[in-house]
Amino acid sequence: MRRAFTTALAALALAGAVEAQAGYTQTKYPIVLVHGVTGFDTIGGLVNYFHTIPWNLERDGAKVYVASVAAFNDSEQRGAELARQIVPWAGANGGKVNLIGHSQGSPTSRVAASLRPDLVASVTSINGVNKGSKVADVVRGIVPPDGAIEGGANAIAVALGTVINLLSGNSNPQNGLAALETLTTPGTAALNSRHPWGVNNASYCAKSTEVQNVRGYSIRYFSWTGNSSYTNIFDAVDPFLAITGLAFGSEKNDGLVGVCSTYLGQVLGDSYNMNHVDAINHLFGIRGWTEPVSLYRQHANRLKNKGV
Repeated sequence: MRRAFTTALAALALAGAVEAQAGYTQTKYPIVLVHGVTGFDTIGGLVNYFHTIPWNLERDGAKVYVASVAAFNDSEQRGAELARQIVPWAGANGGKVNLIGHSQGSPTSRVAASLRPDLVASVTSINGVNKGSKVADVVRGIVPPDGAIEGGANAIAVALGTVINLLSGNSNPQNGLAALETLTTPGTAALNSRHPWGVNNASYCAKSTEVQNVRGYSIRYFSWTGNSSYTNIFDAVDPFLAITGLAFGSEKNDGLVGVCSTYLGQVLGDSYNMNHVDAINHLFGIRGWTEPVSLYRQHANRLKNKGV
């Protein structure tokens, strides 16, 4: 009898632990993952831009949507697309969403929050281009305006975007040069002047605060980033990021974005051993020492505990 009672208590304790874990990522409002430049939601329903991250959030309670905006376009256009996409998702799930954007997905999410602050509970930047990218500055300097090279580069970007549309079943408008311009330091500064919330422009490395009043609505802003361009010798992307990372000189960066440029709202971490691609758990999970999936899960739990 005593053994049976002990076994029953153990079973109840285990059930309680499982239930607690089952609700670990169960935010009040759904999470919307927003891809960066060249991105997509899924390719053929098989390859997800945020490799395994949606599933790892959903398995413990989160409702997750993966947005699909233009692979190549300016952040203003992409933000307007995202603002339209979240309307039915918010309407079906308590009236708001939590936006989590990677790379250009961060300014894209910020624009959407600015356009529809009534629908957004929080905006989180993952390795986000919030104060421009020196890599974009270099490329913009190499590609002369109104020249044959510019036209060819744009044609290639539009063609790639069209292929991404075809493979992902979308029809998003593509503009390669607009994507490049919006990610430069001047392009991002212009965007920030129209949508300033969460970004502190007092200096390059200035940080902001978590809660912002956006057109009369309270929205929480967060960010984190990696600070290494080369993290795994088995990752085919790392040599490319090691080269692009040279544009930053001695400044800490993830291969495409400087650490200080990623700051948005409350900075949760800026020294993770991740590069720009590791941050979304690609190339198919080949990464540095930091395990990115756990960062998304912990953040979902953080949002849950804050009531959003």
